[in-house]
Amino acid sequence: MNGRRNTFKGMRLLLPLVGVVALLSACASIGRPDGGARDITPPVYVRSNPAPGTTGFNKSHIEATFNENIKLEDVMNKVVVSPAQKLSPTINANGRKLTIELRDSLMPNTTYTLDFSDAIRDLNEGNILDGFALDFSTGDTIDTLRISGMVLQAANLEPAQGMLVGVYNNLDDSAITTLPMLRIAKTNQLGQFTIRNLKAGTYNIFALNDINRDYHWDRSEDIAFYPFTVTPTVESIVVTDTLRSSTGQDSIVTRQGVKYLPNDILLTWFNENYVAQYLKDYQRTDSNRITISMATKADSLPRLTIVNGPNAGRRLDTPEVSVLEHSQNLDTLEFWITDPAIIAQDSLLIATEYMRTDTLDNLSWTTDTLKFFMKASQKAKPEKKKKKKEGEEEDTVPKLNFANITINSGTQEVNQPLRIKTEQPVKSIVPGSWHLEQMIDSTWTALPSPELLPDTTGRIMNFRIENDWTPGAKYRVSVDSAAVHTIYGLFNKPLSQEFKVREAEEYSTLIFNITGIPDSASVMVELLNTSDNPVRKARVTGGSVKFEYVLPGTYYARAYVDADGNEEWTTGNMQERMLPEDVYYFPKKINLKKNWDITNDWDLNELPVDMQKPGAIKKNKPKTREAEPRDEEDEDEDDMYDDMGRPGYDNRNPFDNQRGNRGSNRTNGNNQLRRNEGALRR
Repeated sequence: MNGRRNTFKGMRLLLPLVGVVALLSACASIGRPDGGARDITPPVYVRSNPAPGTTGFNKSHIEATFNENIKLEDVMNKVVVSPAQKLSPTINANGRKLTIELRDSLMPNTTYTLDFSDAIRDLNEGNILDGFALDFSTGDTIDTLRISGMVLQAANLEPAQGMLVGVYNNLDDSAITTLPMLRIAKTNQLGQFTIRNLKAGTYNIFALNDINRDYHWDRSEDIAFYPFTVTPTVESIVVTDTLRSSTGQDSIVTRQGVKYLPNDILLTWFNENYVAQYLKDYQRTDSNRITISMATKADSLPRLTIVNGPNAGRRLDTPEVSVLEHSQNLDTLEFWITDPAIIAQDSLLIATEYMRTDTLDNLSWTTDTLKFFMKASQKAKPEKKKKKKEGEEEDTVPKLNFANITINSGTQEVNQPLRIKTEQPVKSIVPGSWHLEQMIDSTWTALPSPELLPDTTGRIMNFRIENDWTPGAKYRVSVDSAAVHTIYGLFNKPLSQEFKVREAEEYSTLIFNITGIPDSASVMVELLNTSDNPVRKARVTGGSVKFEYVLPGTYYARAYVDADGNEEWTTGNMQERMLPEDVYYFPKKINLKKNWDITNDWDLNELPVDMQKPGAIKKNKPKTREAEPRDEEDEDEDDMYDDMGRPGYDNRNPFDNQRGNRGSNRTNGNNQLRRNEGALRR
C-alpha cells in the first residue's frame, strides 16, 4: 500500500517432536536461550463483537480480540466515544481481550465510533497500536465518511497530542460556545486525527483542549478552528500492496480501495490568553512600599484613597505622595511612598477602585477597601550606639547613608547598552555628572558625556547608556559624588568602573535569504536557543535578515507573519474569527563558530508545516513503544496500520497518503490559501 509499510508477521512453524527430544537429550552446557529479534510489531486486531460496520446493534457490552496480550494506557484521556456520552465507558484489557461496557443508553438510528487513538499496546514490549477504532450503528445503515488532518500549536508548531477534535453541522458561530460537538476524535502522538462515521453534509471543524469535558469551548481553553466549511467525500482508488510470504518472497498485487477526503486539514491551536480580571494580591512589603497584583494585564491604573488616620481622604497614587513602578502590562504595581507621615502609619486602609470582570464577562469599576499593616520587623529600629572605650572621645559626626549604584560588570557585548541599576527610585540626576572614557594608545581619552536613559522594560530603577562600542576596546565609566538623588534624599558616593568590550573575532554573523513570503506580508525572524526560546529577533527587509554579533553556539530559527506590525507574535481571537499569526521553522540546526559568517537560503514553504520544526527542539516527540521516543529520521507515518491494527485492511487507514497530500498541497498553494485567508481576516 502506498506510503505504508505492509509486512505481515511470518507464520510460526511447529517444531517436530523429534527435534524436541533431541534437544532435551543433548547434554550441552546449560545457558540462556537466544530470544531472537526484538518484537517491534504492535498488536493485530483479530475479531470483535460487534464486527466493524455492524448495524442494528443496541447492546452495552463490546469485545475485541487481538493476536497477543495487550494493555491500556491513559484510557480516560485517550479513548473517546462519538457521539459523546455523559458517562465514560468502562474499558479493560485482560490477556488478548479488550472489553468495553457502555454506561449510557444508545440513541436510535445513530452511528457510534469507539476511537482508541494510541491507548492500546502489547503487554511485553509496549509497542503502540495507533488509530484503532470500532464502529457500529443502532439503525439499519452506518455512516462512513471521514475527515482527517493534523493539529499543531500555532506558536511553535508542536504536535497537539491528545487534543479533542470535533465537528458541527450547525454552522452558527455560537455553536462552539453553546452546543456539544456533534462527532469527536482525539489526536495521536503526531497530532493527527480522523473524525469517523460522518453523514454527508457540510461541517465546521474545531480542535479543543476540553478541560471541563463539556465538549464545547470555554474562553480560557485552547482552541483551533478551520476558516472554511468542510464537506467530506470519498473516491475510489487503485492500491498497490507488497505481500511477503513466509519464505521471504515478495508479490505485488493491486486492489480497489477508497480514499476519504479531505485528509489534509491543518488546525493550529492557540489560547486567547483570556483571564478574568480581579485583584489577585496586595501587601505592604516595607514601611514605605505597597504592592498590588492584578490577575492579568490592565488598560488602566487603579485609584487609591487613604480612608483612616490623619491622612484620610488623601490620594495615595499621586506624585506628591508616592512614586509608581509597574510592569509593562500594568498587572504588578509597586507604590514607593514618599510622605513620612504615611510611612509612619502602622496600618493603612485604602479604598481601591479598579476594573474587574463582572458576571456578564464585562469589565466594570469596583471598589474594595484594602488593609495594609506594617509588621514589627518592618518598623525602623533605633540605631544602637557603639559602646565607647575608656578615654575615647564621643563621635559627633552622624553616619551617612548613600544611594547604591550598580554598574553591569564583566564583558560588555558590542550590540548591547551598558546596564545600570539603583537601589531606590531616582528623583534627579545632575547633568554632566556621568563620564565615559576609552583607552586609546594606553591613555584614557574622554568621550562625550553619556546620557542616562530609562530602561526599555519600564522599571524606574533600571537605566542604560547607549554607545557605539569598539570591539575589543577598554572603557571606563565614572560618576561624580551626589550625581544621583533618590526620592528619599539619598545621594551616591563617587564611583568608577572599568570594563572591556568583547573582541569582534569572538562573534559570528548569520544571514537568512528568505523566499516564499506571502504577498505583502511583513515577516519577523527569531533566533532560538536549544530550548526553543528566542534570543534575538529582526524584521525581514528586502528578502533577507541579518544577525550580527552572535555568540558561538547551536541555534535554530523561527519566522512569523507580523500581520499587525507590533513585532510580537499575536495569538488568535475566536470571537473575531481571527487566526493566530502564521509560524514557520528553519528545518535545520545552525552551528555558529567564532569569526564565522554563515548565509542560509530559507524557503518558508519548501517543507510541509508539520515537517519544519527540527526534532532536536521538538518537545512532543512520538513513541513507537513505551517510554521510547522515535528516531528523528524515522518520524514519518509510514509505519501506520489500518483501523483494525492490520496492514492492508480495506484501505481504512485514516492517514493513507496524508503526508504526500499535505506536502503537495503546501507546494501547490492549498495550505497557503488557508494562511492568506487568515491574514485577510485580520
